Amino acid sequence: MKFDCIIIGAGMSGIAAGIRLAHYGKKVCILERHSREGGLNSFYSRGRFEFETGLHAMTNFVKSDAPKNSPLLRLLRQLRIPYEAMKLREQNHSLIKFPSATLDFTNNFADFMDSVAFAFPAEADNFRRLDAFLTSFNELDLALKPESARAKVSEFIKSPLLVDMLFCPLMYYGSATENDMELGQFVVMYKSIFKEGFCRPADTGIRLLLGLLFNRFSESGGELRMKTGVKRIISREGAVVAVETDAGEILETAAVLSSAGLPETLSLCDVPDPLYPEPEKSLAGGLAFVEAVSMLNDSYELKNDATIIFYSLNDKFRYQAPSEPYSLDSGVICMPQNFRFRQEDFTPGKAFRVTCLANYEKWKNLSAEEYYDLKKATGKAAFENAEKLAGISGILDNSAMTDIISPLSISRYTSRMRGAIYGSPIKRRDGLTHIKNLYLCGTDQGFLGITGAMLSGITVSNLYLLK
Repeated sequence: MKFDCIIIGAGMSGIAAGIRLAHYGKKVCILERHSREGGLNSFYSRGRFEFETGLHAMTNFVKSDAPKNSPLLRLLRQLRIPYEAMKLREQNHSLIKFPSATLDFTNNFADFMDSVAFAFPAEADNFRRLDAFLTSFNELDLALKPESARAKVSEFIKSPLLVDMLFCPLMYYGSATENDMELGQFVVMYKSIFKEGFCRPADTGIRLLLGLLFNRFSESGGELRMKTGVKRIISREGAVVAVETDAGEILETAAVLSSAGLPETLSLCDVPDPLYPEPEKSLAGGLAFVEAVSMLNDSYELKNDATIIFYSLNDKFRYQAPSEPYSLDSGVICMPQNFRFRQEDFTPGKAFRVTCLANYEKWKNLSAEEYYDLKKATGKAAFENAEKLAGISGILDNSAMTDIISPLSISRYTSRMRGAIYGSPIKRRDGLTHIKNLYLCGTDQGFLGITGAMLSGITVSNLYLLK
């Protein structure tokens, strides 16, 4: 059996690429090592509760009558999924909360402009000039040269506090680099979060989105194999010819599209990349996270209507791997019920999610008992800290079920080296590798978030596999 393309990973970028290729009659097969689709954006069950992973919120929200070149509408058009099928519901509002200032934003960018002007009146004109520069920037140019976003933003904004507040949500939503972002990625996230905004599918959330995608893939003739990991990418005379699965099966293919990540993909190649012969040492990301999730009793009244709170306990925001197993100095608080649901919607159960930076190395060698104790202590500390920031109380007392997602959880269920959700600090924007017909899509191509990941899969497919 020979395929036109084998896709490694059934995450958002992989499935979007698969749909696009299948639409054009390509014989395509997606191989997923794990038993659940979605990759970094999936779901799992504990008792009677369903937990989502990765989905604080979707970015890039626009209404159906927005310009057709909007990322979300362009994406849905190429996947042939009707806008209404997504059942997208907008955020209430979100906060960036530092000790000396708070910024509030909605999906109306004018609200964010007003919030910046109120909190930083001396920076109002500077922020307008920065916004004009970022809005006109072509972040989708695959030939962009790496450039420091912090250096560029600081050319416009003179307040270090405002610079850090702008970076905080964008870093937490997609930076694999400590304390800075590549300018193109910063612009992607700035437009996705501030210019367009947050939303989520109603009803079953991420399960609804994954159902739409995999139904479209199946209807288009694509093949999906779960619990089928790739052990080796086989090349001949510098070009891909096949992959070998974990079970030892050889699948011939004309091309491979990998959403596994740059170091993860290079580690599968039978011919090493001369630039990175030891990819785990030279390319694996160093930023990991821990997330505490509480499913709340229905009777509990969550007295905060914010959708997401991005916070820093210090005016000097540091986005870097902590020296301890986790750090509460900054993080993300999400209340997934705080979207503008409609009366007829089946809404998610009440939940409270806290995400903060973690140190993978401090988690990886623990005994089973030490690991359990650390998870329990992390959850308790994270919830108590978040309660103070959100101005609420009683999360643990009113919790029907809690779970802690550690860096080891990410490494185990997504195969990301060192539990690095955002992959390698080094990105391959053009999607090319050292082996002909082996391409990258997803996080390590530099397209982030759910919408960005899907656009990445489509972009690489259009550029190299549908000519």
